[in-house]
Amino acid sequence: MVRPRTRRSWGSVRRLPSQRYQATYTGPDLARYTAPDTFASKVEAEAWLMRIRDAIAAGTWGRAELAAQERERTATTFGEYANAWLAGRDLKPRTRAHYRRLLDTRLLPAFADERLADVTPAQVRMWHAALDPGTPTIRAHAYALLRTIYTTAVTDDLVPTNPCRIAGAGATKRARTIRPASLAELEVLTAAMPDQLRPMVLVGAWCALRFGELVELRRSDVDLDEAVIRVRRGVVRVGSEVIVGTPKSAAGVRDVAVPPHLVPVLRRHLELYVGRSRDALLFPASDGRNMGPNSLYWHFYQAREAAGRPDLRFHDLRHTGAVLAASTGATLAELMARLGHSTPAAAMKYQHAAADRDRVIADALSRLANGSRD
Repeated sequence: MVRPRTRRSWGSVRRLPSQRYQATYTGPDLARYTAPDTFASKVEAEAWLMRIRDAIAAGTWGRAELAAQERERTATTFGEYANAWLAGRDLKPRTRAHYRRLLDTRLLPAFADERLADVTPAQVRMWHAALDPGTPTIRAHAYALLRTIYTTAVTDDLVPTNPCRIAGAGATKRARTIRPASLAELEVLTAAMPDQLRPMVLVGAWCALRFGELVELRRSDVDLDEAVIRVRRGVVRVGSEVIVGTPKSAAGVRDVAVPPHLVPVLRRHLELYVGRSRDALLFPASDGRNMGPNSLYWHFYQAREAAGRPDLRFHDLRHTGAVLAASTGATLAELMARLGHSTPAAAMKYQHAAADRDRVIADALSRLANGSRD
């Protein structure tokens, strides 16, 4: 969103979506002029305006100078702008690392030295056609990033139009069809896990939590009197760095009603395996820190073989929980709230969340579980 212009006695400055600053002024000929480049700070933009005002006062302002500034503006390369664009974005650590890899491996090798305004739709189309079709997700993400950078450049008045015009090129298709675990498979899978990890599998499935949310759950996040798990944080790994932050999206901060049949399971787990501190992790690694995926997978891969589902990933348990919740008749809005999705598109995969209906969903899930035992 473009921020309002900051008014002063002469000229104006506004902050652009790229987080850089743009300066404009009215010249002696009463025409509106924009600085040939954007600025990293408001102070730099104001200093540029003062130089222009001094030039007007001294009688040295003229169209030759403006033409030179325009040539300087159009000399901005894609590489310069793309790096500044990424530096100015407020992104989650994993997203920033992903964009950095896409820039370094897909975008900059093709466009780094091209003038930002010179890249044409034909060049973009040829670049996209040359991307490895064997990596469709990376291909789509790279194109979507290029399109987003140019969308910002259009907003910044640096290019007149966006050269990314390939219909559907930024969309991804699921590479594999996810087959949810059946209730019988889930029962075998859970039984094959070590005792202290069984509740992690059950909560991952019946409450549809992400792995990063599960491994950051603490004693204070679980209210068994109200049968609610409060998801407030998540863990991501960027390279070797472990980062604890907010969930994947704003919608990820949520209260998830626990199906009643899981309450005694969690109560036993808290008693036997979780420290007494309010900050004690529910599912810690052996060293007491946040569990890494490999610590779980060593056990999970054996358990999925026992269940006859060697194709099942741990994240598929979340899909299982979403499908089970949808089968209770949950609406699309209810599913979005339970799963922590910020857009309907993500939840629509499960067919069909208002907070006052989440308890009804949880009760219905337990009826499903009890029915499978009977």
